[in-house]
Amino acid sequence: MNALKASERRAFELGCTVGLGFTQPLGQMRPGSVGRILAVSGSDRDIERGLLEMGFVEGACIEVLHHGWLRRDPLAVRINQTMTVALRCCEANAVLVGPLGDPAVSVGAVELEYAPS
Repeated sequence: MNALKASERRAFELGCTVGLGFTQPLGQMRPGSVGRILAVSGSDRDIERGLLEMGFVEGACIEVLHHGWLRRDPLAVRINQTMTVALRCCEANAVLVGPLGDPAVSVGAVELEYAPS
């Protein structure tokens, strides 16, 4: 559990550095969650480069479709409503995701409204 708390702390610190509100690693998002990629940064440069080549670029819209049942691996995500990708949690945790930032975003039956900046 300490590793999870450390990763949450790292995500929060990176989100504060970027100057945005609540952020979290992609691997910790629940199925059905949507957001916008804020940063791709991992300890392994090969993972970071691979994610960037697959389309995990800053500003892309991302939706979590499914988690595997065994240790939550693999994670299925959709990027920009065009491409579906399966990732391991260690790869997904290198992607920092924040809110969409649209003035009004409809998520299922709940409508979220963000204050205009």
